Amino acid sequence: MSDTAAKPRPQFRNIGIAQIARYRLPLAGKLSILHRVSGALLFLCLPLVILPLFAASVASPESYAQVAQYAGNPLVKLVLLVLVWGYLHHFCAGIRYLVLDLHIGIDKVSAQKSAGVVFGVSLALTLVFALKLFGAL
Repeated sequence: MSDTAAKPRPQFRNIGIAQIARYRLPLAGKLSILHRVSGALLFLCLPLVILPLFAASVASPESYAQVAQYAGNPLVKLVLLVLVWGYLHHFCAGIRYLVLDLHIGIDKVSAQKSAGVVFGVSLALTLVFALKLFGAL
């Protein structure tokens, strides 16, 4: 018998609840999770926040003024900024996944780089929208 036949095969087990805090997810994994979170955020906020605000804003000039006044509240601006981030992140990550579906950049190094680019672009665009939303631009 050879030495390779005598070696036991490695066993991989699922991590436990106590190990989750110590687990280091790669950047591409964090991007994937946030892509799902942003998609769920947009899906859940569509009927609860986005459509009612849009319907109220196009109903009449008076209701538009009321929505504009309501949107001037800093807390509402923060909620809108989170929704803008969710949209921009989901959009940029979606483009990345479309490129990966074309089998471009699927090796580990390229995937990590593209994940970093998606985070950078989506956060930079969110910063531009934040500056505009809070009146700095």
